[in-house]
Amino acid sequence: MSVPSPASSRPPAAEALPRCAVCGTASRQPPFRPGPPEQAPDLDLRPGEPVRSTMARWLQQCPSCGYAAPNITRAHPAAAQAVAAAPFRALLADASHPPLARRFLAWAHVLEETGALHAAAEATLHAAWVADDMDQPELARHWRLEAVALWRGGPPLDAEQTVRVIDCLRRAGAWEDAAATAASLAGSDPPEAVAQVVALEQRLVAGRDAGRHTVATALPPPSRRPHVTHQRIAGRGEGFLARLKRWFGKGG
Repeated sequence: MSVPSPASSRPPAAEALPRCAVCGTASRQPPFRPGPPEQAPDLDLRPGEPVRSTMARWLQQCPSCGYAAPNITRAHPAAAQAVAAAPFRALLADASHPPLARRFLAWAHVLEETGALHAAAEATLHAAWVADDMDQPELARHWRLEAVALWRGGPPLDAEQTVRVIDCLRRAGAWEDAAATAASLAGSDPPEAVAQVVALEQRLVAGRDAGRHTVATALPPPSRRPHVTHQRIAGRGEGFLARLKRWFGKGG
């Protein structure tokens, strides 16, 4: 009977917990690997189910310093300064905002402070989606307008981003701005899929409709397949989930 060597008798090492790139705290952070959405996305490209209901797992958050990101083991060199500053601390302490919304706003704040304005707009829009789910329309309206300001404050917008700006303005009831932005995009000879979505937005704005509508309302099948729809709108062959990973990677 052979005797096991000391090395082979050692118990397997425990898997190391991820450490926050800002403060170094180790914590358990469940991974998130979404499958493709089965339902059409909203006009602002919020994904359909089942991905729609997984927002609570889109970001990790350090339990010590509060840094939030898709992967808290990575951070922009300036993130630590942003996290330590008073505005970030006040944001985390604001109990008037839903906790999940605060997580997205914390990520948006770091992105904005590190210069990734379009990614900050995306994260702020995600906070608006949380407010939608919590039936807090005033917060949703406020964060949609903040997202628009961030998009417009960054590099020039492409057609897809402009469509999302239009939808945010419409959902926020900023009718004149939404109508003018839609008319400008419609007059720029956009791709056919974009033109169809803009035409729907114009009808909704004219009717003062601030409600949620899906891309399937504007585009014929296969718009029921969100990954195809997103590719058509973007014209880049990149699905929503791939862009989600890219957006979340910015500033990280």
